[in-house]
Amino acid sequence: MTAWQQGFRQVTAQIAPRAGHFLHWWRSSLLAWLPERWQWALGWAPARLLLLQQGDQLHLEREIGTQRVRVASLPWPCQPAAMAGALPPRLQRLPRYWLFDGGQVLRRTLRVPAAAAGRLLDVMGFEIDRQTPFTADQVTHDVRVLGDAGAGQLDVELVVLPRVRLEQWQQAVGSWADALSGIDVRDPSGNPLKVNLLPMPLRRHARNPQLRLELLLAMATLVMLLLAGNQLLHNRGQAADELRAEVERTARSARGVADERARLQALVDGARFLDGERAKRPTMLAVWNELSRKLPDGSFLEKIGVENQQVQLIGLSREANQLVPLLQESALWQRVNLTGVLQADGTAGGRDRFTLTAELRPAAAVTNEGAADADADHTP
Repeated sequence: MTAWQQGFRQVTAQIAPRAGHFLHWWRSSLLAWLPERWQWALGWAPARLLLLQQGDQLHLEREIGTQRVRVASLPWPCQPAAMAGALPPRLQRLPRYWLFDGGQVLRRTLRVPAAAAGRLLDVMGFEIDRQTPFTADQVTHDVRVLGDAGAGQLDVELVVLPRVRLEQWQQAVGSWADALSGIDVRDPSGNPLKVNLLPMPLRRHARNPQLRLELLLAMATLVMLLLAGNQLLHNRGQAADELRAEVERTARSARGVADERARLQALVDGARFLDGERAKRPTMLAVWNELSRKLPDGSFLEKIGVENQQVQLIGLSREANQLVPLLQESALWQRVNLTGVLQADGTAGGRDRFTLTAELRPAAAVTNEGAADADADHTP
């Protein structure tokens, strides 16, 4: 056995008795709200039939909890069959206890450890020869708990009936000895001690005539509970399937919305990128207008190319060597350079072929420079 298993068993051994005491207290507290007669009518309270023989009368009392009610009296001596006409069927089915006077038994009050509460009868069997003048095989005994003595101790009472008196009683009552479930003892005030001094082999176990019906009802209840549970599980499963299908439909719709949103976001990002790229340089219309203004008369462009921020100009001009300073004054570009050498056209016009490159300025810089030039022009 591992240390974990041993510890678990020790904890279980400590908790189980306390849980049992708590459940017993809880049940007793709930039943205390009902009258004892109602508890017995509903089958929730123990009841028994007490038989007390006094002189030529046999008194029959019904005991429910702490209440005792005399229900009939029979002339003594009589036979157990005489109760059939004196008691209703329900009372006849109650367990029957014969009451002895307190002077016929020996009683001793003892204090024992609370750990022995589950085996008090066996523990007290070893105390008989020390507490009474009899040995354990000469008596029949029972134990009742008087209360908690504190510090892990219990006060109990040992009740002993000599077997000699038991045999004398059996001979005196005759067939009644075989019709009883137990023998109880009256205290000096006439209240039963709630012990059973009848040996186990001699006790009559009352058979419940409605046991078969109760078992059938219990089985029917169990079957109905199983069917109800199965139906509940089926309904839960069906509801779960419907919820799963609804979730799947919602998920597909959500995925469609997410795809549309992604496409829209891509379009927005593309438009923003194009706007950004467009904002980085002047428009082609502005470039054409600026070239038209800056190029001198007699100049012609054969090719104009714009790639990223670079612009390339190829053409003919009579003032090709003056194009760089003329174009350098524009606010749309910067770093104007003449690529290669000027080549004479060879025609009567006297033009030279040129190739120029320039770097376009960002549109924001062009706007700011234009605004600054406008402010300078309007300065008085």
